[in-house]
Amino acid sequence: MGFQEMTLAKFADVLASGAPTPGGGCASALAGALAAGLVAMVARATAGNKKFADRAEWMNGIAAEADALRSDLLALVDEDARAFDQVMAALRMPKEISEQRTARSQAIQEAYNAAVQPPMKVCARSLRVLELALEVAERGNPSAASDAGVGVLLAAAAFDGGALNVQINLGSLKDVVFRATQEEQVRALQVQEQMLCEKALEVVRGKLC
Repeated sequence: MGFQEMTLAKFADVLASGAPTPGGGCASALAGALAAGLVAMVARATAGNKKFADRAEWMNGIAAEADALRSDLLALVDEDARAFDQVMAALRMPKEISEQRTARSQAIQEAYNAAVQPPMKVCARSLRVLELALEVAERGNPSAASDAGVGVLLAAAAFDGGALNVQINLGSLKDVVFRATQEEQVRALQVQEQMLCEKALEVVRGKLC
């Protein structure tokens, strides 16, 4: 059974168990999925209200995209865990003789390279969730403004957690060019994330007054 099929209580227990997976990468993906769920909820609460009939079709479109992002992010909970399990398997490879050490070193590099991908996807998808959260904060039902705000905070946490996991995995890679490219990509996304988060929270707080 994958982590995404677990009950919340069971997942929380396994997360706290001290086992290497699920860890921070999985938790980041889950936070993004929860954020997408809140965006969809606010969009549907707006589309279903006669007062906002003029934007119902647009909001239903946002809800549908948020549903797809939620599904992707839930899948990334398990994808991240599998990638880290690959790292642990490589680290456990024998290293008694030269040939074993060479094979182990190559496997470790391949595993860390693969481990960069899930958190990078978490960053990209949670950034899109943030964009949608801003839209529902701006034009959604004001009664759900706090829900939109929590969606913003969770999406930002998912992004930041994903970025941390990208960075820690890059630190174990010897490919300097790949590391630099990925680090630059994360920095560029972080600029967008910070701007979106600040703007969305400003909109939300303005509607809470």
